[in-house]
Amino acid sequence: KYVSCAQELERLGLGEAVDLHVCEVPVEYQAVQGILPSLWKEHKPQLMVHVGVSGLTTTVTLEQCGHNKGYKRLDNCSFCPASQCCMDSGPDCIHSVLDMDTVCGRVNDSGLGVTISVSKDAGRYLCDYTYYTSLYLGQGHSAFIHVPPLGKPYSSQDLGRALQAAIQEMLKLLELDHKHHQFQ
Repeated sequence: KYVSCAQELERLGLGEAVDLHVCEVPVEYQAVQGILPSLWKEHKPQLMVHVGVSGLTTTVTLEQCGHNKGYKRLDNCSFCPASQCCMDSGPDCIHSVLDMDTVCGRVNDSGLGVTISVSKDAGRYLCDYTYYTSLYLGQGHSAFIHVPPLGKPYSSQDLGRALQAAIQEMLKLLELDHKHHQFQ
């Protein structure tokens, strides 16, 4: 089922200066391998943000890194990569260029009413697989946000506002980083 908070984010937008594209990626390893490279190539984004639902969380969780190995669970097509990894020659772990602790602190301090947390383990399933693949393709210019199921405890509107706030903070960090490098 399509993540309804992503639809809410699409409705809210990220401001005039941001060109937002929302795309559903199936919970399938081969779909990830086919769709992500074309999205990176077609859009050449400053940042690609992925959103997935996790029944294990009650907070909006910013994932700091993606993992290459340990993919043993079957996807929605009953497929699992034989190598159990994303990229045969890739490093074990890739971190986002974004400091998720900073993003988390800023959003939590903003009084949004939605609790944000940070994780270093996206779960070794399609979310982690997608995140690692995107970090690999985008040289770390990616983020993954896990959201709890609707109503546990947040509405799609709450989650949409949380996504909007988190992504806006991520873009501010990237802009600061860009300005910092211009003057070195």
